[in-house]
Amino acid sequence: MLDIKRIRETPDEVREGLVRRCMDTALVDTVLELDGRRRTLVTEVDALKAKRNGVSKSIGARVKAGEDVTAVKEEMRLLGDEIAAKDAEIRTVEEAFRTAMLRIPNVPNKDIVTGPDSSANRDVRHVGVEPTFDFEPLDHITLGEKLGIFDFPRGVKLTGTGFPILLGQGAKLQRALIQFMLDLHTQKQGYTEMLPPFVVNTASMIGTGQLPKMQEDMYHCEVDDFWLIPTAEVPVTNYYRDDVLEAAKLPIKLTAYTPCFRREAGSAGKDTRGILRVHQFDKVEMVKFVEPSTSYDELESLVKDAEDVLTGLGLYFRVLELCSGDISFSAAKCYDLELWAPGQKGWLEVSSCSNFESFQARRANIRFRGADGKLQFVHTLNGSGVALPRLMIAILEQCQQADGSVLLPEAIRPYFGGERLVPVK
Repeated sequence: MLDIKRIRETPDEVREGLVRRCMDTALVDTVLELDGRRRTLVTEVDALKAKRNGVSKSIGARVKAGEDVTAVKEEMRLLGDEIAAKDAEIRTVEEAFRTAMLRIPNVPNKDIVTGPDSSANRDVRHVGVEPTFDFEPLDHITLGEKLGIFDFPRGVKLTGTGFPILLGQGAKLQRALIQFMLDLHTQKQGYTEMLPPFVVNTASMIGTGQLPKMQEDMYHCEVDDFWLIPTAEVPVTNYYRDDVLEAAKLPIKLTAYTPCFRREAGSAGKDTRGILRVHQFDKVEMVKFVEPSTSYDELESLVKDAEDVLTGLGLYFRVLELCSGDISFSAAKCYDLELWAPGQKGWLEVSSCSNFESFQARRANIRFRGADGKLQFVHTLNGSGVALPRLMIAILEQCQQADGSVLLPEAIRPYFGGERLVPVK
């Protein structure tokens, strides 16, 4: 959530941010109109209450003086009715104001490229060596069939499309990759591991910006008003909701493995083959809580932490800086890490590393006390380290051998207990 003072004082800057996101600026005008109406009503109610208090104090003296106070009491009744009506109007206006505020996205960082969509993203660097083959590389679906690691039909039978089953070597590789990433983040990069709930309440979803904007993409348990988490970012960030953190302990770095659930309501027509786009998937997430003055340096180090996963596995990937029209609702700046998939002949996003500045912290009320003793909102950052389905695709396709086996990256072999995936007979 943006600071209402920022919207009041620099509305053109906020409008420009929405224009850079290719969004309508009318919401800024709505917010300012509601804010003005709300402040006017509060002033009017305060004046009426002050008048009522003054009249109330005079009644006792008038009664003692033998005056007839019938008219005064009627005036008090009418004042009470007017105050009650305006209080009700304030509640209505405040609810509309909060709803409008929650629908305004973060303002993109001024230094990122202005562009409408992914076509304007900036290619920052390529890391590693593109794999070459003396045979025609297969895609992960064909490889998976030879290796016996996927069962898509029975996933459909159990649940529906988008809920694949991993079997044997596939399930074992998934588990090994999760352990590898958690060990890297906790033992070498200084993150504290946590295992959060996989369902959260509505306040948590609002806190990180999933609601109300992305409601149609979320799984909602209506009886309990719980939501299946779309990413560990939600419970991990909200771990400190309504807290005041100690400045001396910043930055705080947390990591968590969770399954993630997304309805992908807007993905009609997109590639849903194999495990490219699924409704349930595993992911290891990194979250940082930092002082505002350090947040962009912390973003660069977060990207490096995510890169370490991929370089540690010896995979070929690229880093993109997203343009203003392609960053998420809550982000001010974002980098994507994309792995090369030779069987797909394309790039697959496996991590998004974002600086939200104070946007999430303001929604979730996460603060710290600065050197001047004043409370400030922290800056929050998060990055995937990394999402498993597409990482598995890249390992299968980049590390495939002519005999249909997959020679695993050396770093993962101790976790897997072997050096390759072999075709089933």
